[in-house]
Amino acid sequence: MNKMTFQEFEGVMSFDVGKIKSRSGLEINFCIDNSNIYQESWMGKMKDRETGEDTYWFGLVPDGSQGYDFPTFEEFASAKVFDGSSLKEIWDSVSIWSLHGGLVEEMLPFFLK
Repeated sequence: MNKMTFQEFEGVMSFDVGKIKSRSGLEINFCIDNSNIYQESWMGKMKDRETGEDTYWFGLVPDGSQGYDFPTFEEFASAKVFDGSSLKEIWDSVSIWSLHGGLVEEMLPFFLK
């Protein structure tokens, strides 16, 4: 597991996902430290198939019951989807399992260049 600063995370999420050759866009597998609920969670960014606009999303639990989509990064990062807290508020407790299917230290330079 790895950590990244919120500034690095913002940089990753500002990446043009149109440059990624996958329909799913950018995916991040993560957990929330010391949480029994959010141990196998996902978030990312993709292009909406109908509008072509960026969509930021969460898939917080394996059964899909806590899936959320947002049209802007600000709404995504500020949404109180973690038991009444936002991603911004709990960022120091976020540990990254993988960044776009790879190790954070290997993939981070690609997304921040």
